[in-house]
Amino acid sequence: QVQLVESGGDLVQPGGSLRLSCAASGNIFRTISMAWYRQAPGKQRELVAGVTGNHTTKYALSVKDRFTISIDNAKTTMYLQMDSLKPEDTAVYYCNTDPPLRPEWVRSWGQGTQVTVSS
Repeated sequence: QVQLVESGGDLVQPGGSLRLSCAASGNIFRTISMAWYRQAPGKQRELVAGVTGNHTTKYALSVKDRFTISIDNAKTTMYLQMDSLKPEDTAVYYCNTDPPLRPEWVRSWGQGTQVTVSS
């Protein structure tokens, strides 16, 4: 089982940028598809961006051309670069497998990292 720890969330003004990080305790980033998810108050958790083992990426329409998902060369950390942030991007952001909670790898969600976009 792999533990995932998200970090990098903050309060930022509209139009600003943040980079989120996801650290894993195991070799998960070399092996399977991963994704960033977010959950805003009163809403269901949604997939924001995903990346496969061969680096193919996908994005929700709401963040396409503003967010970039990547994995570092050592394949120890996954990132979400968020640019041109909007108030509607406010949410708790999580990293997990894609699809989430693949039982052979991850059995729970991490604590997430709070992103608040507000002036």
